[in-house]
Amino acid sequence: TTVHRSSDPNVDFSDWMKTEKEYFDKVTMKNDLILGYGVYFHYFTPDDSEVKLVTIYKNWEDINNASEVTNKLIVEAWPNEEERDAFFDKQASYYTNHHSDEIYMTTRYSKPAKLDGDKPLIFYVKVNKRGSGGGSGWNEYFENVTMKNDYIKGYYTHVHRWGADSNEMIEAFAFESLGDIEKSFEEDDRLINEHWSDGDKRKEFFKGFNKIFAGHGDYIYSNVPELVK
Repeated sequence: TTVHRSSDPNVDFSDWMKTEKEYFDKVTMKNDLILGYGVYFHYFTPDDSEVKLVTIYKNWEDINNASEVTNKLIVEAWPNEEERDAFFDKQASYYTNHHSDEIYMTTRYSKPAKLDGDKPLIFYVKVNKRGSGGGSGWNEYFENVTMKNDYIKGYYTHVHRWGADSNEMIEAFAFESLGDIEKSFEEDDRLINEHWSDGDKRKEFFKGFNKIFAGHGDYIYSNVPELVK
């Protein structure tokens, strides 16, 4: 879910973390159907107001079932209706009314990051357009480059399931710092030349591999360690 921070100068953001942490502890962490959750702020994207809220479920059915559990947990956490309304009015004041939802399905190409540390991680997100080459060579590249690149602390891949663009295929790379993104590109080149040492074979491999995607957009976010499940 993409939400947007309110631009209202009268909104006090000083309690944003306290408010979101209270909801996170009382609802998100207690909902067993929510397998994972994260909050990601704009770092380098076209819209500095956007906030990505990523929720992970086992299957499609659990999305609906989790909502029922969430509603029950909300009433348990704030049994007084007036106090409950006041809390959610405050939480809603941090954001505009505009939001958008997308549902993606993970693929097997994954390098899980340690997300529960004290320091935020930097996420470089490539929103790819599906090309004409299928998945030819992706596994070989993943095993011999992505998995061996120590600058890449985490790697996640997703394909479109429900939303605006069925051609989207997303890669998300986790780094410890912004500078490590550039270093990882250099390390990719080194690993590529190491694995495909023969120039002709390397050229032949990437002739097919480069057809997997037909262009992409780049986005950079930082996560909120206190709101990681």
